Amino acid sequence: MRIGFAGAGNMAGAIARGWAAGDGGPEAMLFCDLDSERAEALAEQVGGDTRAKLTEIARDSDAVLLAVKPAALEAAAADLGDARAAISVLAATPVERLQRALPGVPLVRVMPNQPVEVRRGVLCYVQPPDMPAEVAEPLLDLLGELGELVPMAEDRMEAAMAVMSCSPAYVAGFAERLTAAGEREGLDPKIAAELVIETIAGTAEQLRLRKPSVLTEAVASPGGATEAGVQALERGGFGQAIDAAVDASLERFR
Repeated sequence: MRIGFAGAGNMAGAIARGWAAGDGGPEAMLFCDLDSERAEALAEQVGGDTRAKLTEIARDSDAVLLAVKPAALEAAAADLGDARAAISVLAATPVERLQRALPGVPLVRVMPNQPVEVRRGVLCYVQPPDMPAEVAEPLLDLLGELGELVPMAEDRMEAAMAVMSCSPAYVAGFAERLTAAGEREGLDPKIAAELVIETIAGTAEQLRLRKPSVLTEAVASPGGATEAGVQALERGGFGQAIDAAVDASLERFR
Protein backbone atom coordinates (compact mmCIF):
# COMPACT_ATOMS: atom_id res chain seq x y z
CA MET A 1 0.00 0.00 0.00
CA ARG A 2 1.25 3.50 -0.86
CA ILE A 3 0.66 6.09 1.86
CA GLY A 4 0.77 9.79 1.10
CA PHE A 5 1.45 12.16 3.98
CA ALA A 6 -0.35 15.50 3.95
CA GLY A 7 1.99 17.14 6.45
CA ALA A 8 5.43 16.13 7.70
CA GLY A 9 5.43 17.39 11.31
CA ASN A 10 6.23 15.59 14.56
CA MET A 11 3.43 13.02 14.52
CA ALA A 12 3.77 12.31 10.81
CA GLY A 13 7.49 11.85 11.34
CA ALA A 14 7.00 9.44 14.25
CA ILE A 15 4.56 7.35 12.20
CA ALA A 16 6.79 7.30 9.14
CA ARG A 17 9.86 6.31 11.15
CA GLY A 18 7.86 3.59 12.88
CA TRP A 19 6.73 2.11 9.59
CA ALA A 20 10.24 2.34 8.19
CA ALA A 21 11.74 0.61 11.23
CA GLY A 22 10.59 -2.90 10.38
CA ASP A 23 8.59 -5.16 8.13
CA GLY A 24 4.89 -4.68 7.48
CA GLY A 25 4.92 -0.98 6.65
CA PRO A 26 3.72 0.67 3.43
CA GLU A 27 5.37 -0.28 0.19
CA ALA A 28 5.94 3.43 -0.41
CA MET A 29 5.62 6.69 1.53
CA LEU A 30 5.13 10.05 -0.16
CA PHE A 31 5.36 13.41 1.61
CA CYS A 32 4.06 16.90 1.01
CA ASP A 33 4.34 19.81 3.44
CA LEU A 34 4.20 23.59 3.27
CA ASP A 35 7.80 23.39 4.47
CA SER A 36 9.23 21.50 1.49
CA GLU A 37 12.63 21.07 3.17
CA ARG A 38 10.97 19.30 6.11
CA ALA A 39 9.15 16.95 3.74
CA GLU A 40 12.36 16.24 1.84
CA ALA A 41 14.31 15.56 5.05
CA LEU A 42 11.69 13.10 6.32
CA ALA A 43 11.45 11.37 2.95
CA GLU A 44 15.22 10.92 2.87
CA GLN A 45 15.23 9.59 6.43
CA VAL A 46 12.65 6.86 5.76
CA GLY A 47 13.42 6.05 2.15
CA GLY A 48 10.34 7.81 0.82
CA ASP A 49 9.67 10.41 -1.85
CA THR A 50 8.05 13.84 -2.05
CA ARG A 51 5.38 15.50 -4.10
CA ALA A 52 5.07 19.23 -4.68
CA LYS A 53 1.28 19.38 -4.34
CA LEU A 54 -1.41 17.66 -2.29
CA THR A 55 -3.28 16.87 -5.50
CA GLU A 56 -0.29 14.71 -6.46
CA ILE A 57 -0.33 13.03 -3.05
CA ALA A 58 -3.99 12.10 -3.58
CA ARG A 59 -3.31 10.89 -7.10
CA ASP A 60 -0.28 8.75 -6.30
CA SER A 61 -1.37 7.18 -2.99
CA ASP A 62 -3.71 4.39 -1.97
CA ALA A 63 -4.49 6.32 1.23
CA VAL A 64 -3.66 9.77 2.54
CA LEU A 65 -2.54 10.36 6.11
CA LEU A 66 -3.92 13.75 7.18
CA ALA A 67 -1.37 15.38 9.48
CA VAL A 68 -1.97 19.09 8.92
CA LYS A 69 -3.06 21.56 11.60
CA PRO A 70 -6.79 21.20 12.35
CA ALA A 71 -7.38 24.78 11.24
CA ALA A 72 -5.93 23.89 7.84
CA LEU A 73 -8.17 20.87 7.24
CA GLU A 74 -10.61 22.46 4.80
CA ALA A 75 -7.84 24.11 2.78
CA ALA A 76 -5.94 20.83 2.52
CA ALA A 77 -9.09 18.85 1.77
CA ALA A 78 -9.79 21.03 -1.25
CA ASP A 79 -6.78 19.37 -2.89
CA LEU A 80 -7.44 15.88 -1.56
CA GLY A 81 -10.94 15.24 -2.85
CA ASP A 82 -9.69 12.48 -5.17
CA ALA A 83 -8.10 10.52 -2.32
CA ARG A 84 -9.03 6.83 -2.30
CA ALA A 85 -9.03 6.69 1.52
CA ALA A 86 -7.80 8.79 4.43
CA ILE A 87 -6.36 8.36 7.90
CA SER A 88 -6.75 11.44 10.08
CA VAL A 89 -4.44 12.09 13.03
CA LEU A 90 -5.84 15.58 13.58
CA ALA A 91 -6.49 16.37 17.24
CA ALA A 92 -9.91 17.64 18.27
CA THR A 93 -11.33 17.00 14.80
CA PRO A 94 -14.38 14.70 14.85
CA VAL A 95 -15.42 12.35 12.10
CA GLU A 96 -18.37 14.55 11.16
CA ARG A 97 -16.08 17.45 10.29
CA LEU A 98 -13.71 15.17 8.41
CA GLN A 99 -16.58 13.78 6.35
CA ARG A 100 -17.80 17.27 5.51
CA ALA A 101 -14.31 18.22 4.37
CA LEU A 102 -13.80 15.02 2.37
CA PRO A 103 -17.25 13.88 1.24
CA GLY A 104 -17.27 10.37 -0.19
CA VAL A 105 -13.72 9.56 0.94
CA PRO A 106 -13.58 6.50 3.26
CA LEU A 107 -11.72 7.59 6.37
CA VAL A 108 -10.67 6.51 9.84
CA ARG A 109 -9.89 8.86 12.71
CA VAL A 110 -6.84 7.80 14.71
CA MET A 111 -5.04 9.39 17.64
CA PRO A 112 -1.57 7.87 18.11
CA ASN A 113 1.11 8.81 20.61
CA GLN A 114 4.80 9.38 19.99
CA PRO A 115 6.00 5.84 20.84
CA VAL A 116 4.68 4.77 17.43
CA GLU A 117 8.19 5.78 16.36
CA VAL A 118 9.52 2.63 18.06
CA ARG A 119 6.41 0.55 17.28
CA ARG A 120 5.26 0.65 20.90
CA GLY A 121 2.56 3.28 20.48
CA VAL A 122 -1.05 3.41 21.56
CA LEU A 123 -3.42 4.25 18.71
CA CYS A 124 -7.00 5.05 19.66
CA TYR A 125 -9.32 5.00 16.69
CA VAL A 126 -12.95 5.65 15.88
CA GLN A 127 -14.47 2.69 14.07
CA PRO A 128 -14.89 3.85 10.47
CA PRO A 129 -18.58 4.59 9.82
CA ASP A 130 -19.89 2.73 6.80
CA MET A 131 -16.32 2.08 5.67
CA PRO A 132 -16.06 -1.01 3.43
CA ALA A 133 -14.19 -3.83 5.17
CA GLU A 134 -11.86 -4.22 2.19
CA VAL A 135 -10.72 -0.63 2.79
CA ALA A 136 -10.80 -0.50 6.60
CA GLU A 137 -8.99 -3.77 7.33
CA PRO A 138 -5.77 -3.03 5.40
CA LEU A 139 -5.56 0.44 6.93
CA LEU A 140 -6.07 -0.84 10.47
CA ASP A 141 -3.59 -3.67 9.88
CA LEU A 142 -1.04 -1.10 8.75
CA LEU A 143 -1.66 1.07 11.81
CA GLY A 144 -1.41 -2.01 14.00
CA GLU A 145 2.25 -2.34 12.97
CA LEU A 146 2.90 0.78 15.08
CA GLY A 147 1.61 -0.53 18.41
CA GLU A 148 -1.61 -1.27 20.25
CA LEU A 149 -4.83 -0.43 18.42
CA VAL A 150 -7.68 0.55 20.76
CA PRO A 151 -11.21 1.14 19.39
CA MET A 152 -12.75 4.19 21.01
CA ALA A 153 -16.17 5.83 21.06
CA GLU A 154 -15.73 9.30 19.62
CA ASP A 155 -17.15 11.04 22.68
CA ARG A 156 -14.32 9.48 24.71
CA MET A 157 -11.51 10.34 22.31
CA GLU A 158 -10.50 13.57 24.07
CA ALA A 159 -10.27 11.81 27.43
CA ALA A 160 -8.14 9.10 25.84
CA MET A 161 -5.85 11.68 24.26
CA ALA A 162 -5.37 13.43 27.60
CA VAL A 163 -3.97 10.27 29.20
CA MET A 164 -2.11 8.63 26.28
CA SER A 165 -1.26 11.27 23.70
CA CYS A 166 0.01 13.96 26.09
CA SER A 167 1.50 11.72 28.77
CA PRO A 168 4.77 10.79 26.99
CA ALA A 169 5.82 14.38 27.66
CA TYR A 170 5.05 13.94 31.37
CA VAL A 171 6.98 10.68 31.54
CA ALA A 172 9.90 12.29 29.71
CA GLY A 173 9.87 15.20 32.15
CA PHE A 174 9.82 12.81 35.10
CA ALA A 175 12.76 10.89 33.60
CA GLU A 176 14.68 14.11 33.05
CA ARG A 177 14.27 15.18 36.67
CA LEU A 178 15.25 11.75 38.03
CA THR A 179 18.32 11.69 35.81
CA ALA A 180 19.32 15.17 36.94
CA ALA A 181 18.93 14.06 40.57
CA GLY A 182 21.27 11.15 39.94
CA GLU A 183 23.83 13.45 38.34
CA ARG A 184 23.56 15.83 41.28
CA GLU A 185 24.51 12.96 43.58
CA GLY A 186 27.59 12.11 41.53
CA LEU A 187 26.40 9.58 38.97
CA ASP A 188 27.84 9.72 35.48
CA PRO A 189 25.15 11.35 33.24
CA LYS A 190 25.01 8.39 30.84
CA ILE A 191 24.72 5.90 33.67
CA ALA A 192 22.06 7.98 35.42
CA ALA A 193 20.02 8.15 32.21
CA GLU A 194 20.34 4.41 31.60
CA LEU A 195 19.25 3.61 35.14
CA VAL A 196 16.16 5.78 34.82
CA ILE A 197 15.17 4.62 31.32
CA GLU A 198 15.50 0.93 32.13
CA THR A 199 13.62 1.38 35.40
CA ILE A 200 10.72 3.07 33.59
CA ALA A 201 10.69 0.35 30.92
CA GLY A 202 10.76 -2.45 33.49
CA THR A 203 8.09 -0.83 35.63
CA ALA A 204 5.83 -0.53 32.58
CA GLU A 205 6.12 -4.27 32.05
CA GLN A 206 5.35 -4.95 35.72
CA LEU A 207 2.23 -2.80 35.46
CA ARG A 208 0.89 -5.35 32.98
CA LEU A 209 0.91 -7.83 35.86
CA ARG A 210 0.16 -5.74 38.94
CA LYS A 211 -2.10 -2.82 39.78
CA PRO A 212 -0.24 0.45 40.46
CA SER A 213 -1.26 0.41 44.13
CA VAL A 214 0.02 -3.16 44.57
CA LEU A 215 3.33 -2.32 42.93
CA THR A 216 3.71 0.81 45.06
CA GLU A 217 3.07 -1.20 48.21
CA ALA A 218 5.60 -3.84 47.15
CA VAL A 219 8.35 -1.24 46.67
CA ALA A 220 7.52 1.15 49.51
CA SER A 221 8.19 -0.85 52.68
CA PRO A 222 6.85 0.83 55.85
CA GLY A 223 9.42 3.20 57.29
CA GLY A 224 11.76 2.75 54.34
CA ALA A 225 13.43 5.09 51.86
CA THR A 226 10.81 4.59 49.12
CA GLU A 227 7.94 5.36 51.49
CA ALA A 228 9.73 8.56 52.47
CA GLY A 229 10.07 9.47 48.79
CA VAL A 230 6.41 8.69 48.04
CA GLN A 231 5.32 10.83 50.97
CA ALA A 232 7.53 13.66 49.72
CA LEU A 233 5.85 13.43 46.30
CA GLU A 234 2.43 13.59 47.94
CA ARG A 235 3.44 16.64 49.99
CA GLY A 236 4.71 18.25 46.80
CA GLY A 237 1.33 17.80 45.11
CA PHE A 238 2.33 15.04 42.68
CA GLY A 239 -1.19 13.65 42.31
CA GLN A 240 -2.78 17.07 42.04
CA ALA A 241 -0.25 18.06 39.38
CA ILE A 242 -1.18 15.04 37.24
CA ASP A 243 -4.88 15.85 37.61
CA ALA A 244 -4.20 19.47 36.66
CA ALA A 245 -2.22 18.41 33.59
CA VAL A 246 -5.04 16.18 32.32
CA ASP A 247 -7.63 18.90 32.98
CA ALA A 248 -5.52 21.50 31.17
CA SER A 249 -5.17 19.26 28.11
CA LEU A 250 -8.90 18.55 28.05
CA GLU A 251 -9.62 22.28 28.11
CA ARG A 252 -7.59 22.69 24.92
CA PHE A 253 -9.13 19.68 23.21
CA ARG A 254 -12.65 20.85 23.96
